[in-house]
Amino acid sequence: MTAGPSPRVGPGTTGIPQPPPAERARTVAARCPAGLHAVGLGAVGLSLAGTTAAGQVYVVVPSDGRLSTALRTSPLGDLPARLTVTDRTPFPVRHPVRGQVELSGWLAPVRDADVQPALLDLADVHPSDALLDVGLRAVLLRLDLAEVLLTDGGTTSEVDPDDYAAARPDPVCAVETELATGHGEALDRLLGRVRAWAGRHDDVRLLGLDRHGVRFRVEARRSRYDLRVPFRAPLTDGSGLGAALEVLLTCGPA
Repeated sequence: MTAGPSPRVGPGTTGIPQPPPAERARTVAARCPAGLHAVGLGAVGLSLAGTTAAGQVYVVVPSDGRLSTALRTSPLGDLPARLTVTDRTPFPVRHPVRGQVELSGWLAPVRDADVQPALLDLADVHPSDALLDVGLRAVLLRLDLAEVLLTDGGTTSEVDPDDYAAARPDPVCAVETELATGHGEALDRLLGRVRAWAGRHDDVRLLGLDRHGVRFRVEARRSRYDLRVPFRAPLTDGSGLGAALEVLLTCGPA
């Protein structure tokens, strides 16, 4: 099911090329909501979380919450914590989870002089009214990464924190719902071809779009796996999706 060269081969997608783990981790991390766990506290309240374009992870938490209280009394001024973001497909499938990323490290309050620039950076990737509460009912914290774990396609990969910071989230994923609506006919035709390839007893559903290809979830009688149909070349944005789909639909058997 491949139309040409693609970035790399990785596990979890039947051996078909897929984007690097760092890019996939950044793409999942751009989703919301997220869950936050701190050592000694367990799950704590979280108003907002995001990774800026420069790769810095910030979280916004209630100023009167258990985490803020624990940080004020911490001898070292920080606390070990784990931020978990789960990626769920917007398309109807039986099991909607596509991936998950765990960002572990140390949480510390952002210095007063750095709060405003950090809020602007965070607003660029996650505009939210929750940012307006910082300094009033909420506090901004910085998560200094020590470990990044990505789980997708049935496998877990460790991503170097520096690689995670340097990567960028997939630009097509941010608008995949709108793109799927606008290119519904072509995607239905591609879905039909994948169903014919998979087998008449397998349930095949659209799982997602990214700049590297179209992902499908295949539900067999005793197994479930994700299949990527890669484009001939990665897209730079969603504007090239129509042409890329046309290539997929005109290559190989109908």
